[in-house]
Parts: sequence; structure tokens; C-alpha cells
Amino acid sequence: MFIATSVDGFIADLDGNLGWLTDPPVEPRHVVAHEGGDAPPDWDDFTANVSHLVMGRGTYEKVLTFGFWPYAKFRVIVMSTQLTPGEDERVTIVDSVERACELLTEEDASIAYLDGGQVITEFLKRGLVDELTISRAPVILGSGLPLFHTLPAQTRLIHLGTSTTDSGMTNTRYRVVT
Repeated sequence: MFIATSVDGFIADLDGNLGWLTDPPVEPRHVVAHEGGDAPPDWDDFTANVSHLVMGRGTYEKVLTFGFWPYAKFRVIVMSTQLTPGEDERVTIVDSVERACELLTEEDASIAYLDGGQVITEFLKRGLVDELTISRAPVILGSGLPLFHTLPAQTRLIHLGTSTTDSGMTNTRYRVVT
């Protein structure tokens, strides 16, 4: 997974807005960007070997508001029990993690990228996440849509590296302990 959150762990505000992420302050006064040991990859490096993207309905519906389709290079799977399969030829609709995994296996997926708090949580519950890259924007929202939802147990992580950007984003990469 590769996702951005606020410092307090929200992936969107309560209305699903991302302006806090896409429109940072004009005059940032942050420490100059740097990379720590084994720093997380940037977007291009992260997606270089990704063949498939699995996202939830809410994430998919948010992406549709962008005015462009940013995921043309991926085979996109949307998990939903509410969307109608076949309405958008860019995506395949599945109704469960199990069906998404069957499709990933059938299509010999190299690396699957997960997006959306509920999807990420459901894959974590089943032990199906190897690494997490979490970028934290320098903002506290106070409320919003959380990255992680209720998990049945703690999920231990090993810190692999951290970097920062000139806009104040802190990017941290973890390996999930199985």
C-alpha cells in the first residue's frame, strides 16, 4: 500500500475532500527534504512493478471526481457490493477480498497496490499486506475518514526507512510482521 494521511491518521475529511493534501500552503517553511536509510520509494518507483490496483468503492468514486483517470497503467479492481459490474470498462467490480485475490491469482499479478482505508484494513485482517508506505501531510484534520479501521489484533511493523519532502510530507515505509 502507498497512501497519504493527515498527522492524525485521516485519509480524507468527513466530506471526502482531499484539498488539505493537494493544496499545501504556498509558503512552506519546512526542513529541506532528505532521505533516510532505505527510504520509501517515490510514486514512480513504487508503481514501476505494480500490475494491479485494488480499491474500494469510496476511493473509486472519489477518483471519478478528478476529471482524469490516473490509473491507466494498472489493471484496476474495485471492491463493492453496490456498483454494477461492466458500467466502467476501466475497472472490474468484485464483491469481496476473496474474489479480488482469486482475480489477482488468475491474472498472475506481479504486485498489487491497495488503496482505501476499508480495503487496506480488510487485506490486513487476512494477513495479505507485505509492506506499508504511509505519507503524512503536515496537517491535523481533527476528524475525517480513518486510514485504519478495527482490526482483530495488533499488527506489528518493522520500520524500513523514512524521508521527507520540501512540502513537509513525511514518508515512512514499514514491513508487516507475519
